[in-house]
Amino acid sequence: MKLSNFSFELPDELLAEHPSENRDESKLMVIHRETGKIEHKMFKDMIDYFDEGDVMVLNNTKVFPARLYGNKEKTGARIEVFLLRELNEEQRLWDVLVDPARKIRIGNKLYFGDDETLVAEVIDNTTSRGRTLRFLYDGAYVDFRRKLRELGETPLPKYIKRDVEPEDEGRYQTIYAKHEGAVAAPTAGLHFSKHLLKRLEIKGVDFAELTLHVGLGTFNPVEVEDLSKHKMDSEELFIDEKATDIVNNAKREKRRICAVGTTAMRGLESAVSSKHTLNTYEGWTNKFIFPPYDFSIANAMITNFHLPKSTLLMMVSAFMGHDLMNKAYKEAILENYKFYSYGDAMLII
Repeated sequence: MKLSNFSFELPDELLAEHPSENRDESKLMVIHRETGKIEHKMFKDMIDYFDEGDVMVLNNTKVFPARLYGNKEKTGARIEVFLLRELNEEQRLWDVLVDPARKIRIGNKLYFGDDETLVAEVIDNTTSRGRTLRFLYDGAYVDFRRKLRELGETPLPKYIKRDVEPEDEGRYQTIYAKHEGAVAAPTAGLHFSKHLLKRLEIKGVDFAELTLHVGLGTFNPVEVEDLSKHKMDSEELFIDEKATDIVNNAKREKRRICAVGTTAMRGLESAVSSKHTLNTYEGWTNKFIFPPYDFSIANAMITNFHLPKSTLLMMVSAFMGHDLMNKAYKEAILENYKFYSYGDAMLII
C-alpha cells in the first residue's frame, strides 16, 4: 500500500464544525466485514450489535486545555503556544509548538494572562515550529498547573475555524475521561452518553479501560509514498491487569471485543503477547498500523470518519479491508456524513 492509495476528495462542508446536539444521536454507519453490507443508523443503535459478555475497550485519557496565547516581550506580538508534553516537573520544562514560529527565538520571553504572572522563556528549538519552554512561576507546582488550566483553552483541531465556545470544554471530552494528558480527544468516544453506557451495562456488556495520551503526532501528515518509511510520534500508554483480565477472558470465550477508536486499537496492538493475548503495559508506543496487518485482540471497532492520507484512515483500511473502506467512504460522502473530530461514527463488525 502506498500513500496515494488513501487519497480522496472530501467536500469542505462535510468537516464537522460542531458536535451533534446529543452525543449518542450522531449518524452511525454499520459495516459488516464478512458480507460487505452497509447499514445507516443512529449512534445509540450500536447497542443492538452487542450482547452480554462482549467488551468495549475505552481510552480514558483526559484532554487538558493545551492552547495558550501569550505576548512576546518588547514587541507585544500575540503568540499561540500549544503545550505538547511536560519534560521536567521540577524545572517546569515543556515541549510546545509556537505560531508564528519565525518570531520566536531562543532567549525570548512570553507573558501570559492579563496580569502577566506567568512567564516562559524559550530555551531550545526542537523543530521548525517546536520549542522548549521553561515556565517561570514562583508558586507551588499545583498552583502552576492550575494557572495553566485557567489560561489554556480547549485544543480544538485547526480545521475548526470558529472560536472556542463554552460547550466545547465538555463536548471535546469523553464522559469517561479520567487521566489528564491528551492534547487531542479520542474522538470515537465522544459519541457515548451516560444513558447509553448505562444501557450497555444493563445488557451485560463489559468495559475495559486503557490510557493512551493522544498527541498531535497522531495527526501529522504522511509525507512519504512508501508507508513503511513513515515514523509515528510516541505516545504514553498504560494498560493495567484489570483491563487485560477483562479482554483476555472475552477473547477466550470468543466474545466481541470492540476497540472504541483508533487510539484504543493502537493501545491494544502495542501490548500483544507472543500468544496473541493482551499484556499489561506502562511506557510509550509509536505503533503505526497500515495494510496489510493482522489484528490480534479486537474484532470490532468504532471510529469516526477520517481525513484523506491520514494514519487513522490507514488503520481503518487495515481493519476492514481497503476496497470495503473505499466503498464505505464513497457512501458516507453521498449520504452527507460528517467527518473528523466532531463528526459521525462508523461501527465495523
